[in-house]
Amino acid sequence: MKTIKYELTDGIATLTFDEEGSPVNTMCAQWQKDLTEATAQVVKDREAIRGIVLASNKSTFFAGADLKATMRLKASDAAAVFQEIEQTKKNFRTLETLGKPVVSCLNGTALGGGWEVALVGHYRIAVADKKIQFGLPEITLGLIPGASGITKMTRLLGLMGAQPYILESKLFNPHEALELGLVHELVPDAAALRPAALAWIATHDGAAAPAHHPWDDKNYKMPGGTPANPKIAGMLAVAPAVLKQKTRGLYPAPEYALAAMVEGAQVDFDTALRIESRYLARLIVSPVAKNMINTFFFNMNAIKSGRSRPKDVPRYKPQKVGLLGAGMMGAGIAYVQASRGISTVLRDVTQDKADAGKAYSAKLTQARVDKGRMSAPDQAALLARISATDKVADLAGCELIIEAVFERRDLKAKVTQEAEPLLAPGGFFASNTSTLPISGLATASAHPDKFIGIHFFSPVDKMKLVEIIRGKQTDDDTVARAFDYVQTLGKIPIVVNDSRGFYTSRTFGTFVMEGAAMLGEGIPAAAIENAGIQCGMPVGPLAVLDETALSLSVHVLDQTRADYVAEGKTYIATPGELVVERMVKEFDRNGRAAGAGFYDYPEEKGAKKSLWPELKPLFEKPGTAWNITDLKDRLLYRQAVETARCLSENVLTSVHDANIGSIFGIGFPAWTGGAMQFIYSMGVDAFVKRAGELAAQYGPGFALSDEVKATIKKHQPVY
Repeated sequence: MKTIKYELTDGIATLTFDEEGSPVNTMCAQWQKDLTEATAQVVKDREAIRGIVLASNKSTFFAGADLKATMRLKASDAAAVFQEIEQTKKNFRTLETLGKPVVSCLNGTALGGGWEVALVGHYRIAVADKKIQFGLPEITLGLIPGASGITKMTRLLGLMGAQPYILESKLFNPHEALELGLVHELVPDAAALRPAALAWIATHDGAAAPAHHPWDDKNYKMPGGTPANPKIAGMLAVAPAVLKQKTRGLYPAPEYALAAMVEGAQVDFDTALRIESRYLARLIVSPVAKNMINTFFFNMNAIKSGRSRPKDVPRYKPQKVGLLGAGMMGAGIAYVQASRGISTVLRDVTQDKADAGKAYSAKLTQARVDKGRMSAPDQAALLARISATDKVADLAGCELIIEAVFERRDLKAKVTQEAEPLLAPGGFFASNTSTLPISGLATASAHPDKFIGIHFFSPVDKMKLVEIIRGKQTDDDTVARAFDYVQTLGKIPIVVNDSRGFYTSRTFGTFVMEGAAMLGEGIPAAAIENAGIQCGMPVGPLAVLDETALSLSVHVLDQTRADYVAEGKTYIATPGELVVERMVKEFDRNGRAAGAGFYDYPEEKGAKKSLWPELKPLFEKPGTAWNITDLKDRLLYRQAVETARCLSENVLTSVHDANIGSIFGIGFPAWTGGAMQFIYSMGVDAFVKRAGELAAQYGPGFALSDEVKATIKKHQPVY
């Protein structure tokens, strides 16, 4: 056996998981084979065995499924997968029902399949370390717990009690596991695990009733009751509708998980296991599961491990960071920095404005204090890290200064020249611009090699992505330090090269402007908004334009036109831009902040926004033919085409930055795995063909050049 070490000493059979050449234990094909062999050996040695111990020789207990193997599965593999899962469960059941006490020694994290392995033990002992995580995160990867996790957790916690841990992938530490009854004993360190296991086995050795799981007891009753209980039945009647509202029918995993929970609760344990296996086998070969595994596991790990970070630069953690501008962005960044222990100088033109920026942190923390999620001393300490000021001189000694002032070149140049000389020796300067090219802004800097773009998204405290923009002269050292700074904040950094709108704003612009263009073609506004929701975007394109302010889009358009004129060129506005320009300049509809955009925003509290009735007579053309498939495709394909162009132009340099950036930055639907994975999941040829059809009908926004097609093929991931 290559992944399990089997030892029988003094009546104790120990199965130690230790996968060769891997930092963690996984349910790889070799492990599945070894488990069958180890189980057969246990059965053979049954008479000599007093107890069984499950242990790990890695720093964690067990990591779960072999996801690379999952990525290679084809639809035709479903039946074979079903057989494999059933065999693994058969091994689990053999160990559990042998009449011998089984103890799981949890020396570290056990997630997904790892937690399912842990649940084989009748008695579970864990090291009392709050950093250790247990649980079933499968849903976040488009999968379901299929190695008995759903069946066992439902029987341990009840249908309602198990829902957060199965449907929402809620994780828990050893202390929480003890409270939930999922772990039976905590020990101070890994060395104490085996003695505790042997002590428990000794109390069960030759006991009248052999060790068994609760569900194998003839008097077992499910906590909270089965679906036959009227209370549970009432809740389950609405559960699918509530779920559908969240998934919009685009994510099969939560729906399969709920079905496996409810169907499994109405039958005996072994039948419930089989139901679970059938759902997993169907799901694991589906495109959505692969898309989500690719991006939320492999791509996310590529970013976390610093694959986009320049190598050979020492790790960096800033102690003192200055912010210019205490508006919504500056105030949000100040809060996130202070909550991560960074001393923050928040500067604005007046003391009142600076104080108002700091008050934002007081408001956010107060809500947490009121809910008991933060102590008053912790709140006071956080607020003490932010010093609000109207004096530029107070920025002296900051290792990093970020300007978050209004999107005007002249203003940004002025504050850069004012503040940059105050940086600590070797410090660097950043702009939180969302559209203006960094190389242009860096001309105001005395050290363009130490000038970079760090683009936060609003609201900063909630949005996880940060886009780092390397200017033409930005050096590797500055990129690496910006990357480390973003990770220190607990955010996800992607690294892009300079261009107008970078990656996220540029691609996001194509989504909203495609929606506006549809309106200009005479398509009903409600159909456009629904197409956005149905394909999985968080909100429709017109609602987003209102949120970001139509006036801002027009300001950017005017600035772009002026830039082109300065370069001796003429900018041709897109049909969508012209619609937005009419809304602002002709009808004075500036967006949500102004109380009127594509939607009306009633002033009375609790009243819902509604589409502006005048859109119908002004834009709708009753004879215009449209279908919902085309509308959905236009919104998704337009963004995917733009992403592929960014990769081809070297604005993006990796598929992982593209996928993570599109999901966390612009809300590209997670079921697709991101804008590039959307292309690969469709199949490159099928995508190229459909993009060609859309280009012929709806314009050059969908056209793929030969270079772009070649780039798509070159970057295709292989597992």
